[in-house]
Amino acid sequence: MGIPKPLVQTNQAFVVISVLSGLLIHHSLLLLPLAIGVYTLVTKTNPIIKISRTFLSKKPDQYIQEDKDQQLFNQWIATICVGAALGFFSIDLNVLGYLFGGMVIVAAGVALMGYCIGCTIRYRYMMWKHRRTSTSS
Repeated sequence: MGIPKPLVQTNQAFVVISVLSGLLIHHSLLLLPLAIGVYTLVTKTNPIIKISRTFLSKKPDQYIQEDKDQQLFNQWIATICVGAALGFFSIDLNVLGYLFGGMVIVAAGVALMGYCIGCTIRYRYMMWKHRRTSTSS
């Protein structure tokens, strides 16, 4: 079962806004996307998507569907990068904190425009695994 595209886009917008706020206003604001990311990865349920579902104007299955496993993969990447940014800020490696936060903003922002960097990474990884198992058999 997939996730309606508008809900995925709402989550991507949340990531862009919350991480950008954390970089521009105060680094402690990065705790919000980190907490939501960790919660999502542990429970396999994204609270932003769950709340946003109530605002859909059509039935969920009437929208283009996004792959749930792909969204979880993307969430792993974003959560690790946000956690790294927070960690770097906490030890005064601010350039690295901004770099990791910026990567999350760019990836989610580009995804809102239609290109999924995480999808490309996952696809290449799956192809690498497939080639590796095909040649060893």
